[in-house]
Amino acid sequence: MTWKSRGEFPSRSVISQRWALFLCLGSFCAGMLFTTRIWTIPENNKGLARPTAAEADKLNVVSEGCNSRIMQELEMKRDKDIYGEVYKSHNSIQTLDKTISNLEMELAAARATQESLRSGAPVSDDIRMSESSGKRKYLMVIGINTAFSSRKRRDSVRATWMPQGEKRKKLEEKGIIIRFVIGHSATSGGILDRAIEAEDRKHGDFLRLNHVEGYLELSAKTKTYFATAVNLWDADFYVKVDDDVHVNIATLGETLVRHRSKPRIYIGCMKSGPVLSQKGVRYHEPEYWKFGEAGNKYFRHATGQLYAISNDLATYISINQDVLHKYANEDVSLGSWFIGLDAEHIDDRRLCCGTPPDCEWKAQAGNICVASFDWSCSGICRSAERIKEVHRRCGEGENALWSASF
Repeated sequence: MTWKSRGEFPSRSVISQRWALFLCLGSFCAGMLFTTRIWTIPENNKGLARPTAAEADKLNVVSEGCNSRIMQELEMKRDKDIYGEVYKSHNSIQTLDKTISNLEMELAAARATQESLRSGAPVSDDIRMSESSGKRKYLMVIGINTAFSSRKRRDSVRATWMPQGEKRKKLEEKGIIIRFVIGHSATSGGILDRAIEAEDRKHGDFLRLNHVEGYLELSAKTKTYFATAVNLWDADFYVKVDDDVHVNIATLGETLVRHRSKPRIYIGCMKSGPVLSQKGVRYHEPEYWKFGEAGNKYFRHATGQLYAISNDLATYISINQDVLHKYANEDVSLGSWFIGLDAEHIDDRRLCCGTPPDCEWKAQAGNICVASFDWSCSGICRSAERIKEVHRRCGEGENALWSASF
């Protein structure tokens, strides 16, 4: 069959396609009319929607907060670790410093002994004993500063507040050492030295120093005393007192015990007197210009009649004795050695009471004095004659010493 014989079919086919196209367009328009929507991305689908600018800012803030908190926790943990390591290192350094200090102290003691033996200076029996026996712990060492010409003063002290013989040995068992402190004369082995040696054989209560005696050498003597004492006896405190001062030993011990747990203690009657630049006057200070303008006063320091220092400070003096400067007045010198240290200055006025009636009234009121003397004489005036009276009226009583527990 040819196209001509089927001539109506092409015509019908063309009409049918046109109507199909019109029907499609009509259906599309009808769909648009009824649904009122165009092919767009849904806006209400929150699961697939992009965050707005405000929401993005909030997310950034939360993220930054979390990161900041995490960083803070990490830093805190790191700081704790660092602090722990620093603490361990600090403790190790402290232990090492203490070990070095002890070794330096022992070395200084050995050197002091060797120098004494080489120079031919009198060597105390205490030094010989310390070489062959171990050290025990004492509460305090009391060094009574004395001179070759002070035999009567020493005898008056022995007759009053300083125990003798077996009682002195018993006192040492309680942890208290007492010695008269003296060096040697310019002519070592001369008559003055022989007199002290004879007196020491009788009483056995001297500490001989490798030092040449002289009033202008008191600063050097004080330095040598502390350096020698700390190397001989391991004590909590080292006391220096003049031989014309009355002392109540038990009250002194009870006073020092209160500060036993503290390091670097410097205790006495603190004062700050004028710096005297005039030549020829008592207590003249040749180096007055170091203390500023004329009329200035010294820094605070303990009066020289009696003061005490702790073991740490005595060890410091022993180690550094070759470089510690000496002023004309020994109490000023001692104060200058501690002025730059972290030392606690304790001002206790019971260490500088007056003689009767002052110390007597205080004793009657229950406030017994540690030490008594006359300010006008820088000690008890005519002490060899009057110290017995002071002891009778202001003494703490012998039972106080033997019943005291330190």
